[in-house]
Amino acid sequence: MRIAVIGGGSIGLLFAAYLQNRFDVLLYTRTIEQAEAINKSGITIRRGNEPFNAKVVAKPLAVGLPNVDLAIIAVKQYHLESVLMQLDGIPNVLFLQNGMGHLKFFEKLTGCNIFVGSVEHGALREGPAFVSHNGIGVTKAAVVKGDGELLKELAAISRTNFPFLVEEDYYMMLASKLSANAVINPLTAILRVQNGELITNSYFEKMLEDVFAEVVDILGFKDKAGQLKLVKEICKKTAENRSSMLKDIESGRMTEVDAILGYLLEQAGDMGKSVPLITAFYHMIKGIEWGQGGNT
Repeated sequence: MRIAVIGGGSIGLLFAAYLQNRFDVLLYTRTIEQAEAINKSGITIRRGNEPFNAKVVAKPLAVGLPNVDLAIIAVKQYHLESVLMQLDGIPNVLFLQNGMGHLKFFEKLTGCNIFVGSVEHGALREGPAFVSHNGIGVTKAAVVKGDGELLKELAAISRTNFPFLVEEDYYMMLASKLSANAVINPLTAILRVQNGELITNSYFEKMLEDVFAEVVDILGFKDKAGQLKLVKEICKKTAENRSSMLKDIESGRMTEVDAILGYLLEQAGDMGKSVPLITAFYHMIKGIEWGQGGNT
């Protein structure tokens, strides 16, 4: 199987490095400089005390994509539109974006099988070709449109060191992760705290519960108590972690708030629901972005 991984962030590097053992992998990066660094030294993954180096062929995305069996899209949602134009003729596409805002782009894709994934690995890019794999997990994936045979093949071959779990219901798979991201990401980014403080500080925990109530009302979970327990378990398991949105804010980067809270606001509007906390947190994050660099 020939695979193109698009995106040179932590997740793109992680996928390219692990999958190259079993597949013919090409990695596409935004900059020429990163591609050159990877071609020169490979991708180094630090997994506990066992770092390893993977030799991966990298190219800048501007050169265009070749014929591949699968494209794995590991860019942020706000970069998706520029990537979609290069996917013509690729039979299978797996999207790994946070949130659910990327679902609206799928109507622009025709003639291909569309999959979505929920990545449960913890990864931090520490250089153009270096990733710290500090949370070992799985990648859940599901079919949105078309045939899922290639996805099953990918899961079967990658079962050992980088497992994929094929889910039946793509909406509930993404909604479950979104219910955690929509609470943990904005709260930690606004409060400037690690994930664990959202449940060890009783005042922060009350905020978590209140915004969670708005989130699950939109997403339509039947077992709300069970989902809240899951979100708090994530806070506990990742207690020392700084959320991706907090790290984006600290680094002056654009966040994925539109893919996460922006999607929920659109859904709430369509449903005629009032969501004052989600609205407030969305504008707080957008205001911080604007203050740091004029991003809107």
